[in-house]
Amino acid sequence: MDWNRIEGNWKQFKGQVKEQWGKLTDDEIDQINGQRDQLEGKIQERYGKARDQVRTEVDHWLDKTA
Repeated sequence: MDWNRIEGNWKQFKGQVKEQWGKLTDDEIDQINGQRDQLEGKIQERYGKARDQVRTEVDHWLDKTA
């Protein structure tokens, strides 16, 4: 699945994001609004992970949602 589909259907994917990264608040997920760079940044902040590690996690999540 490509990120454009996620971005276009963000409301449908918010629950899956919350399931995967439970430390993100509903407000943060709303603010992300389907923007991958913002999602990665919030995951980095909440989980204290490196950018490359977060990018890999998001890629794996994206593959699972396909």
